[in-house]
Amino acid sequence: MSLNVVILAAGQGTRMRSKLPKVLHQVGGKSMLAHTITTAENLGADRIIVVYGHGGEAVRSAIQNEKVEWVEQAERLGTGHAVQQAIPFFTAQADENILILYGDVPLARESTLQALLAKQPSESMAILTTELDNPHGYGRIVRSSERKVERIVEEKDANDEIRQIAEINTGILCASSQSLINWLNNIDNNNQQQEYYLTDCVGLAVAEGKSVEAVICADPTEVMGVNNRVHLAEMENVFQARQRETLMMNGATLRDASSIFVEGNVEIGNDIIIEPNVLLRGNVTIGDDVTIGMNSVITDSVIESGTVIHPNSVIEDSNIGENCEIGPFARVRPGTELASKVKLGNFVEVKKSNIASGSKVNHLSYIGDASIGEKTNIGAGTICCNYDGANKHKTIIGNNVFIGSDSQLVAPVKIDDGATIGAGSTITRDVPAKKLTLSRSKQTTIDNWQRPIKQKK
Repeated sequence: MSLNVVILAAGQGTRMRSKLPKVLHQVGGKSMLAHTITTAENLGADRIIVVYGHGGEAVRSAIQNEKVEWVEQAERLGTGHAVQQAIPFFTAQADENILILYGDVPLARESTLQALLAKQPSESMAILTTELDNPHGYGRIVRSSERKVERIVEEKDANDEIRQIAEINTGILCASSQSLINWLNNIDNNNQQQEYYLTDCVGLAVAEGKSVEAVICADPTEVMGVNNRVHLAEMENVFQARQRETLMMNGATLRDASSIFVEGNVEIGNDIIIEPNVLLRGNVTIGDDVTIGMNSVITDSVIESGTVIHPNSVIEDSNIGENCEIGPFARVRPGTELASKVKLGNFVEVKKSNIASGSKVNHLSYIGDASIGEKTNIGAGTICCNYDGANKHKTIIGNNVFIGSDSQLVAPVKIDDGATIGAGSTITRDVPAKKLTLSRSKQTTIDNWQRPIKQKK
């Protein structure tokens, strides 16, 4: 069987009070529409058709995915009308099924949707429902005395008896292509909203004597839709709770789980400790026995086993080797590669540099566009002067080098193995191996000097 997924994403979202189209608002650092597209891909969709409308160009430009096909709903006349726009993408073959998803319902689990697909009758449909304590505003599932689904009644079209029903329509359904096309061509807008409801297909199927199966989603948060920023915040909480649970089940201790945020894909080893207020963003891989101190941010990076990241450190697009020690208050910028047992201390910034095993940059230093060998010590306040105002230049530092505090290394420059740089030096030329090199102005003391005295008014 082939599977086409239609994602409805044409809504304006006026209650969001935003210039940004509703489906592009983010949950977990990723647009709601992108979440839904990822779900469709993971379900093995042969085609993904996105029905867009409001802010169409912004929506299309934000989703750079070659697998997605686009169709515009120029007039928004209801969910049935929206799916009608996708009919030209259907082949109407007997083995083709259609799954309807929504760009503002991003957290439906793949396992739930797989159960829905498995329940679908071959020539009919299956719908996803859930039960709410307060179903106000939702279409109700009307069943027969034998508990068979008969129809869906929207809130505005429901009488008092129907409004007492707790089982509601989520809008998510799957159906055979041939049958769905037939039903869509026969729905009308004879209702309070004067819209073409996708849900009317249920009544048409039943009228044909076809069974409509319902799969009840046990967790209503999976099918939550977003209509305003309060809903968006609720969705973020649900998403983060899932991420935290996954981290803990996979081997991480979260000192304050509610304060840990994940925006992306995180892979971890065993015995990870994550202290409060940590953000993991993008693609992050963390090895065994890693500790991440509070208030730290790690983005698109690899942290290998045994490394300790002290509080208030920021690591971006870098690889940190085994048994390193980072921070506190360290910033590791993109393109940094640290080998094992490297130490970056207080208020150290490293950018686009390679540092070999056992080397230390302990205090208040800037290392940029540099290559540092093994067991080298960089003194406090050392600066790689890598930028001449137009171009970046490389600093190469060998093995077992000692750089005295408050030194400036003016690139391009090379410091050979075993060299020592005296404190307070400005190095502008290459430094030979195993020798002391320094540059200092002569210290002078002036006798009989009088410090200026402020005149009294």
